[in-house]
Formats: sequence, structure tokens, C-alpha cells
Amino acid sequence: MTSVADQLDKVLQKTAQVIELCNALQEENDLLKLENQSLKVAFDTAKGKNVELEEKLRVTKLAKSIEGASEKSLDIKQKINDFVREIDKSIALLKK
Repeated sequence: MTSVADQLDKVLQKTAQVIELCNALQEENDLLKLENQSLKVAFDTAKGKNVELEEKLRVTKLAKSIEGASEKSLDIKQKINDFVREIDKSIALLKK
């Protein structure tokens, strides 16, 4: 049989190991918390950048649609002017 003193020594050794493991895990936990906080900041920054880029994209699409509409209206006006000229020429020929 092992003596009570030997058993107490084993318990103390195991307790010391558990305390060391607990300290190591606490350090790792602190590092992970810092990393998590850093990633949250990076995520928030990226999220803000995304919102900004989406707004720029919306404005660009709006500008392009307005530009396209003005080009189309210019084309339509030009075609109307061409038709009016042809009608005027036809009327002039009919009067002769």
C-alpha cells in the first residue's frame, strides 16, 4: 500500500498540472479574445466599405441610366427631325 504522504504528493502534482493547464488555456483564451476583437473591427470596416461601394454603384447605375435616356431622347429627336424634313420635301414636291 502506498502511504498517505505519497498519495498527497500525487494529488499535489496533479493539482499543479491542472493549474498549469488552466493558466495556458487562460492565455490562449485571452489571445483568442484579442483576435476576435480585431476581426470584429476588420469586419465592421469592411461592412462600411461595402455600404459605401454599394452606394457608389447605385449612383453610377443611376447616372448611366440617365445618360442612356438622354442619348435615346437625342436619337428620337433626330429621327423626328429627319421625318419632318422628308415630309416637308414630299409636300414641296406635291405642290409643284
